[in-house]
Amino acid sequence: MDISLFDFELPEELIAQSPATKRDESRLLVIDNESKTYEDKVFHDIIDYLRPGDVLVRNNTKVLPARLFGVKEGTGAHVEVLLLKQIEGDTWECLTGNAKAIKIGSVISFKDGLLKAECVGRKDEGIRLMKFIYKGIFLEILNEVGNMPLPPYIKKQCADNSRYQTVYAKVLGSAAAPTAGFHFTEELLDKIRQKGIEILDVTLHIGLGTFKPVKEQKVEDHVMHTEHYEMSKEVAEKLNKAKRESRRIIAVGTTATRTLEAIMQKHGKFVETSDDTAIFIKPGYEFKAIDCLITNFHLPKSTLIMLVSALIGREFCLEIYRHAVEKRYRFFSFGDSMFIHAK
Repeated sequence: MDISLFDFELPEELIAQSPATKRDESRLLVIDNESKTYEDKVFHDIIDYLRPGDVLVRNNTKVLPARLFGVKEGTGAHVEVLLLKQIEGDTWECLTGNAKAIKIGSVISFKDGLLKAECVGRKDEGIRLMKFIYKGIFLEILNEVGNMPLPPYIKKQCADNSRYQTVYAKVLGSAAAPTAGFHFTEELLDKIRQKGIEILDVTLHIGLGTFKPVKEQKVEDHVMHTEHYEMSKEVAEKLNKAKRESRRIIAVGTTATRTLEAIMQKHGKFVETSDDTAIFIKPGYEFKAIDCLITNFHLPKSTLIMLVSALIGREFCLEIYRHAVEKRYRFFSFGDSMFIHAK
């Protein structure tokens, strides 16, 4: 497949630069894949499309203030460091700006030396292994020194960092937020539970794949980076029971989708697990885990629009995106949402 098959015209002014005033008052495009129809709603209307017995699966990862701005000791060169994954102890895999200047032994100082990082390993694509040096508790220092790792298309930091977290964020370790969950409030989640919908949590810590564009002309040549995920025994048992009873499993976001599909693909059922995945869901993929998807509107030519195309078909997906542009939906992390009835 050529990458151009997943391109579409997106006016820059539709890229949301800030979240909706109230989380559940963002817009919602409700999509019925069987009838190939869709309707414009508001996100809190989603409760009207959920059925008693449905299972809503969320990603409860919590975003680290993982974006650091420092200077290289000895030269004073400005360096940006993005923490991606903890390797062992104080050593992290990081994406670095000005990467050519960061060699093994280079030391970066943040906030006048409150935190330092020494390069102890080099990988491709600007990735470095950095060992952090500090006094005290690392996460407390990171909260003081770091910034939220907002995507590059968002031009300024949030006034309130909690708006780049879901209200149910719990397990710290992600380099980006599972943004489809931004639209839920505690009040809406309570109403969903009261309607008889089960809400379950999995964890997938979002890594470099979120930031890496597809550069290859041929989609199949794109290599996904690995992301770590976890599922508890209790959640696995409840999901297997839902499958046996033919109840709908609704993934909140592409990260929950990748977690559920990776587990089902590897084990043939849901199991208690802690593992890594580089699953690439694109047209031709046969979904084994999910029945419906809640997701935001994604970048042209991204792996995420490919995932949606795999679920509902590429042509219908692009028709939906054309409608969203025409109706002035807001796109990407702080943008509006869609609910896809795939089955």
